[in-house]
Order: sequence, then C-alpha cells, then structure tokens
Amino acid sequence: MSRGVVVDANVAVKLFIPEDLSEIAERLFRDLEQDGWHRVFVPDLFYSECTNIFWKHIWRFGLPLDRAQRGLGGLRRLELCQVPSTGLMRSSLELALEYGISAYDAFYVALAQDFSLPLITADRKLIGKLEGSGTEL
Repeated sequence: MSRGVVVDANVAVKLFIPEDLSEIAERLFRDLEQDGWHRVFVPDLFYSECTNIFWKHIWRFGLPLDRAQRGLGGLRRLELCQVPSTGLMRSSLELALEYGISAYDAFYVALAQDFSLPLITADRKLIGKLEGSGTEL
C-alpha cells in the first residue's frame, strides 16, 4: 500500500520563496521524491492558495512578478495528487467550526483525516488549534 502526505500551500510555496523554514521544505520534498513511494496530496484549491501567497509576497515584500511567475510554474511541475474539494466540503465546514480554523485550512485537515495521512504545514497557529484532534501533524 502506498503512503503519502498532505502538504499545505504554505509549505510548497517555501520551495520558491526563500523565507523561514524554506530549507526544511526543500529537504521534505527532496526526501519524498527520493523515497519514491510517498505521494503528495493536496485539495484542488491548493493552486489558488499558492497564487494568493505569491500575490501577497509581491504586494507586501516586493517579490518581482517574474520570480512569482517562475514559482507558479515550479508548482505546476511538482507531482501532486489533486483531490476535488467538493467531496471535502461538509467535513471541512464541520472541522472549521469545531477547531476555530479557516475553511481553507479545514480542507487540508479533512483531506488528511479522510486519507489517514499526516498533514505537513508551517502554520503554527493551525498546529496549536489542532492539538488533540487526532490529525497527525
């Protein structure tokens, strides 16, 4: 049986924008690629979230547009298993309400729970709110 992980957008973007924890994100993806048997799952809203993160870095921190465009291209080349968010909507809403997290974050949590996979995130607030939830982080 193949194993995998669910990766939050904030981790994947660190591959293309040097910031806190970027080296760890690079090592994670390198290790997953070398293992070969790990699959990386994301809800289909992942790409919208990544685009928003690049937009934020352009506006807040002056990231050059061409660098953001290259990052978006790099994300498209990652071998990710997209899962339709439509099947996660009900559980995402319930999780968002139960743990006081955004619905966007709840999609990643719901996916991890539905597939019994660990969630890889760099969001410390989310990690704190999910303590005791049964979600492997």
